[in-house]
Amino acid sequence: MTGDKNLTDSRRRTVLARHAEALDLFTDRVHAIRPEQWDAPTPCTEWTVRDLVNHLAVEQMWVPPMLAGSTVEEVGDAFDGDRLGEDPVGVWDRAAATAQEAFAAHEALDRTVQLSFGSTAAHAYCAQMIADLVVHAWDLSRAIGAEEHPSKELVDFTLHEVEPYADDLSGSGLFAKPVPPPPGADTWQKLLAKLGRRP
Repeated sequence: MTGDKNLTDSRRRTVLARHAEALDLFTDRVHAIRPEQWDAPTPCTEWTVRDLVNHLAVEQMWVPPMLAGSTVEEVGDAFDGDRLGEDPVGVWDRAAATAQEAFAAHEALDRTVQLSFGSTAAHAYCAQMIADLVVHAWDLSRAIGAEEHPSKELVDFTLHEVEPYADDLSGSGLFAKPVPPPPGADTWQKLLAKLGRRP
């Protein structure tokens, strides 16, 4: 399977670097969760901290089979439900490491994956995963009282990835409707507001 033949080495290095950084960002927040915070609410409606971490862990679990050529139908309900068990931090760490290894494999970003909405270049899939990690890292940070601002590189990458379809996300049911950004908002705060967050 092949995807976008025009993916340059520079773009490939950038995507992999931002993916590693986004995983590290979320991992840092997961490791900062105190025992009493796993049931705490998050900015994601109806999701606790545990629900949020489970959601992101499951997304990482999907990466290897997707890159191996499986379809959503073939994977089925393999990752449904709470996958964190009694070792949520360990489960996250293993899922993140496996996803990173899969995307970094030789020519992995040049493949095509079969997502729920159709065939997608693997590097575009990775870019979507980066944006999701970055935005949800803010959700987790807000929930547990951690640093909420990612690096400029991750902010710029996420903005570039999300901006073309940000206005359509609220209609998907995955994001709340946009809210007005706070006075003097920076680029990151404006992006969060566009995605229904109140920075």
